[in-house]
Amino acid sequence: MTKRILFQGDSITDWGRNREQFYDTGSGYATLVRAEMGADYPGDYEFVNRGVGGDRIVDLYARIKMDFINLKPDYASIYIGVNDVWHEIVRSNGVDTEKFEKIYEMLIDEVKAACPEVKLMIIAPFVLEGICTCNTEEMPDRLERFQVGVAEKAAAAKRVAEKYGLPFVELQPAFDEACTKAPADHWVLDGVHPTPCGHEIIKRLWMQTFRENCC
Repeated sequence: MTKRILFQGDSITDWGRNREQFYDTGSGYATLVRAEMGADYPGDYEFVNRGVGGDRIVDLYARIKMDFINLKPDYASIYIGVNDVWHEIVRSNGVDTEKFEKIYEMLIDEVKAACPEVKLMIIAPFVLEGICTCNTEEMPDRLERFQVGVAEKAAAAKRVAEKYGLPFVELQPAFDEACTKAPADHWVLDGVHPTPCGHEIIKRLWMQTFRENCC
């Protein structure tokens, strides 16, 4: 029986998916996962991407019924947190860490209640130096605010994963290590959105975590 894998999150997951095509997974890490798993396990899995660019945890929670529960996934990964920081820095409309963690827990509780057999994976956000994180003329401490805020959201995501015993993917150390091999702009377009090489890093960690915890 074919199992359904759901990718959930913000623009890093969305990555240009065609919303008119149910099974279109965009051109980012979700499709890289789909390609590898489709080649290794042909016919065993189907792949659904419901990432939405610009989403914060509150936005993801608002669409939990249509874009999560109604899809009845067998497996799902959640990648959220950058916009909860970004929107505060540029629009004063972010989500503080306490609220972020509380709503994340509400989301997990409701998904698990509605889909008790689903296997969930939590992916923590990361940030590097880039054009959107280092606009020092507009805001001298912009990169520091990004780094502190994203680290707080990543730590909150880890606490949620630990509370529910869920597999956890930590991206920041992997991207920091990658930056010892090539500059940040090799891995990210603007500080938060990955290049194809950056998406490959996410894919590799996603696959490793899936194989270790979900297969």
